[in-house]
Amino acid sequence: MNQLLITADRVITGPADHVIPQGAVLLDADRVAAVGPAAALDASVPAEVPRLRCPGATVLPGLIDCHVHLAFDAGPDPVRAVTEAAAPDLATAMADRATRLLAAGITTVRDLGDRDALTIPLRDSINSGTASGPRILAATAPLTSHGGHCHFLGGEVVSDDGIRDRIARNAAAGADLIKVMASGGALTPGGPRMWEPQFTSRQLRLIVRESARHGLPVAAHVHGTETITQCVDAGVRTLEHCSWRTAEGVVHDPETTRRIVAEDVAVCRCVSGDWQLFLKQMGPERAQAMIDVIGEMRQAGVRFIAGTDAGVPGAHFGDYVGMLEFFASLGFGHPEILDMATTTSAHALALADTGSLAPGMRADLLVVDGNPLTDLNALRHPRHIYTAGRHLPV
Repeated sequence: MNQLLITADRVITGPADHVIPQGAVLLDADRVAAVGPAAALDASVPAEVPRLRCPGATVLPGLIDCHVHLAFDAGPDPVRAVTEAAAPDLATAMADRATRLLAAGITTVRDLGDRDALTIPLRDSINSGTASGPRILAATAPLTSHGGHCHFLGGEVVSDDGIRDRIARNAAAGADLIKVMASGGALTPGGPRMWEPQFTSRQLRLIVRESARHGLPVAAHVHGTETITQCVDAGVRTLEHCSWRTAEGVVHDPETTRRIVAEDVAVCRCVSGDWQLFLKQMGPERAQAMIDVIGEMRQAGVRFIAGTDAGVPGAHFGDYVGMLEFFASLGFGHPEILDMATTTSAHALALADTGSLAPGMRADLLVVDGNPLTDLNALRHPRHIYTAGRHLPV
C-alpha cells in the first residue's frame, strides 16, 4: 500500500471556486484516489494509511508555468551564457533550475526553446524519478528565420523544406510541441524588431500543418499586431507575449481578439516577477496602453494562461507569484488567477490529467499555509509539494 491521506482547512479542487472546507485528498502512488470532506475520508480510509494533517493550510493543484527557458540563466546576457556553455555544464545548470521551479510549487512547465534538445533527457529523467523537477513539455529548438530571434538555439529555417526538416528533427528528438518565432524579439542582437514578421502567412500555415502531421501543437512567439492575426489564421494553439506591437505603438485588433476567443486560442503574456520595473522602464504612456489592451482582451473573454518567461534577463526561476500579482494589480480576482495557474493552463496545454484534484488525476498538488483565495502570498512558501505523488521536502 502506497497511500497517504492529506487533510487541511480547505481543499481547492479546481476550478478555484470549487472548495471543500475541512477537506482531504487521498493519494495512491502517483494518482489522486479520492477527494472529499476530511471527516468522511478519515473514517473510510484504513487506519494503517498514513495521515498528513495540515491545520491552517490549503491543498490545491500544482502550479503550471507555460513559458520557461531552462537553458537561459536569467542573467544580463543569457545569449552568451547559453552559447558558450559546454553541453554537460548547461545540462547540469538546467537540472538545477528545474529543481528551483519545483521548490516554488510549479509541478508542470512548458520549455519553449533550448539548445541541443537538452530538455529531453532532463524531462525523461524527471519522469523516471531519477531527477527532481516539474513535469516538462519541451519544444526543443524554436523555428526562426535566418539570423532571426533566438537563432543561436539552432532552429534557423530558410525554405519550406527547411521548415519540414526542422519540425521532423524536433519530433524525432522527442519534442512535445513546436515553437515558432513568428515575429522578432528583444533578446537577439541585430535580429528583427519585435513587431516585424519572420515568416509569411503561407509559411505559418505550413508550420502548423506540418507540426500536426507529427501530432504536435504549435506555440507562437508573437508581438506584431499583423502577425498575431496571421498566427490565428494559421491555427496556432497558444500566443506567447501577444503584445499587439506596430512601428507606431500598441494597436489592438478587436476582430482578431474575437477570433482568439472563438477558436479557443490561449494567450500567455509572459510576465516576470520584476514587472513593476518593466512597467517603469516602458514609461507611463506605453505601460498604460499595454494594461488597457489586457483589460480589453479580458473583457472579450480571452483565456489567459500563466507564464513567467523564466530564464530571460530578470525573470528568475521560482519567482512565480510575482507574475500572479501582476494580474491582481490589474483587477483580476484571486479565483480567476488561480484558475489561470492551474485548470486554464492545463486545458491550454491539452493535459487532461493535471490542473485539478479529482480521482484518477496525477498527484500534482501543494499544501500552503493560509488561503491563496484571499492572499496570493500564501503560495510563496509551500509547506508540502507533490509531483506525480513524489514528495519534495521543503
